[in-house]
Amino acid sequence: MWNWVRASIGTSIAALVLAGCGAGAPQAPAQDDAATIARDRQAFVEALKPRAPGRPVVAVLALNEGTEMTDLLLPHAVLQRAGVADVRIVAPRAGRVSLYPAALEIDGAQDLAGFDRMHPSGADYVIVPAMRTDDDPAVTAWLQRQALQGARVIGVCSGARVVGRAGLLDGRRFAGHWYDRSTLLRRHPGATYVPNRRYVVDRGVATTTGITASVPTTLALVEAIGGRDRAQALAAELGVATWDPAHDSAPFKLEAARAWTYVVDKATFWRDERWRVEVRDGSDDVSLALAADAWSRTGRVSVEAASASGPVRLKSGLVLIARAAAGGSPRVPISPSLRPVQQLDRTLCEIAERHGTVRRDRVMQEMEYPRVESACGRTVSTAGSPRPARRVGGPAG
Repeated sequence: MWNWVRASIGTSIAALVLAGCGAGAPQAPAQDDAATIARDRQAFVEALKPRAPGRPVVAVLALNEGTEMTDLLLPHAVLQRAGVADVRIVAPRAGRVSLYPAALEIDGAQDLAGFDRMHPSGADYVIVPAMRTDDDPAVTAWLQRQALQGARVIGVCSGARVVGRAGLLDGRRFAGHWYDRSTLLRRHPGATYVPNRRYVVDRGVATTTGITASVPTTLALVEAIGGRDRAQALAAELGVATWDPAHDSAPFKLEAARAWTYVVDKATFWRDERWRVEVRDGSDDVSLALAADAWSRTGRVSVEAASASGPVRLKSGLVLIARAAAGGSPRVPISPSLRPVQQLDRTLCEIAERHGTVRRDRVMQEMEYPRVESACGRTVSTAGSPRPARRVGGPAG
C-alpha cells in the first residue's frame, strides 16, 4: 500500500511541475474601460444571433463516461428556463451520463445518431462541456460534422480542449480555462489566446474561461436568441448583476501554497468524507451543480445524490439518479432562499470555515471564480486578501 502511496505522491508532484510550466506566462491585470467591455459583449451577442427563423436547436454535448457537472447542468438548465430554444443533451450512447467532480449521474441523454435522424440539418448551437477525455473519436467526429453543417460551437471551460481536438481552434482567438492555456497553444500554434475575457467568439466558435464562466456565457446566448429583457430576467433569478465578458486573468495561476494541497490530498486520500446532497423532484439544477461542484473540489469531500424515492426529476426536466443516503453522512447545505450564484458564495464561505482559506482559494482557482461577495460579511479576492464588501446584484459568474 505504501508503495502505491509514494507512487501517487510522485505522480502528483510531476503533474504539478508540468502544471506550473503549463500555466503560461503571468497575465497582465485587466485594464479595459467600460466602453470596450460593452462593445465586446455586444459583438459576442451579435455573433451568436440565430441565422434562420424559427425556434433554434441547442445540443449540449456529453461523454457518457464523464462530463463536468456545472459545464453541462448549468447551460442546459438556464436555456430550458429561458424557453427560447429546444435543448437536448446528446452523447455517444443514449441514457446515462456520469458527472464529475461529484459522483452524480443523469439519465435521458439522446444518442448522437438519434439526434442526427431527428435533426438532419444539424443543431443551431452545440455547447461543449469539459470531459474526462478530450479526444473521444465519436465526440470529435460528430462535432466536426455539426460545425461543417453550420452549428455555432461553444466550448465551456476545458471543453475548449474538445473543441480543439475537432480542429475548431486552429487560426482562431480563444479563451479557455487558465490551466489549459499552454496546452491549447501548443496543440494549435496558429490560435491566439485572449486574456481578461470570460468569453470570446471567433467565426462561429466561442470559448470561455473556467467553470463559472458558464453563467455569463449562457446569459449572453439567451440574449442573442431571446433578447436582453429575457436575459435580464434570468440574471435576476440566478443572482447575477451583469453577464459582460470582463475578467481579470492575472490572479489565476498555480502557486506553491495551492500546489502543495494537491500533493497532500493525494497522500491522505483516506480522509475523504462521503457527503450527500439531498434532492427531490423540482430541485434546482444550478444551485445543486454549483454547491456540489465546489465541495467536491476541496479534496476532502465526495458528494453523492440522496433521495428516499430514488431518481428525481430536476427543475430543468433532467432525471438525476439518486439513492437512499448512508446513515449519518454529512449533508451538503443548500438553501432554497438563496439564488444560485449566491449559493455558490455561501458554499465558499462554508468551505473556508471548515477547511480554511487556502482550500477555499483552491476551489475558486479551479472554478476560475473571481470573488466571494458579502455572504461571508466581506469580499474575498482570488488572491486571498479580504476587501470591504460591495453591494452588488451578484458576481459576474
